Amino acid sequence: MDAFGHLLSTPILLLHVIASVYALAVGPINLLRRRRDRTHRGIGRTWVLAMFVSALTSFAVQQPFLAFSWLHALSLWTMASISLGVAAIRRGNRPAHVGHLVGSYLGLWAAFLWAALAPDRTIAQIVAQAPVTAGVTGLLAVTAAVGTYWVFRGPHPQSGPHATQEIMHRA
Repeated sequence: MDAFGHLLSTPILLLHVIASVYALAVGPINLLRRRRDRTHRGIGRTWVLAMFVSALTSFAVQQPFLAFSWLHALSLWTMASISLGVAAIRRGNRPAHVGHLVGSYLGLWAAFLWAALAPDRTIAQIVAQAPVTAGVTGLLAVTAAVGTYWVFRGPHPQSGPHATQEIMHRA
């Protein structure tokens, strides 16, 4: 069976890839834009969920089933770090929040690069066997990230000379 067939025939691997690629794509939106608003929180929640799904499914991806590697240690650390980052922002500790979540995002990139560059891994095989499919998958991930931003961005208050009149008219 080719790598793409293996990916499609293994639902847990497919879920792992979808969550991981989504987290890779949506991460920069929150890292590079203004913080402390509804958009940041909404995107952040989807990113945290994707990271947890990626980390949890990593334990079932390896063959033989439940074999432990440094990537699984990274998954355990990621789940702990993300939990600490969420707890930190709830306590108002922004530096700890940023440190834990940016660190988790960088760890995701390290795992992705290792998985993509190791020739025996499914990602590397798909890129070699079906580069168009890999490119389309990347494009779909970016589209999902932009779509997530679009959903959470919310309405922007009007500004300018007529904004006050419109607000008064609504009241």
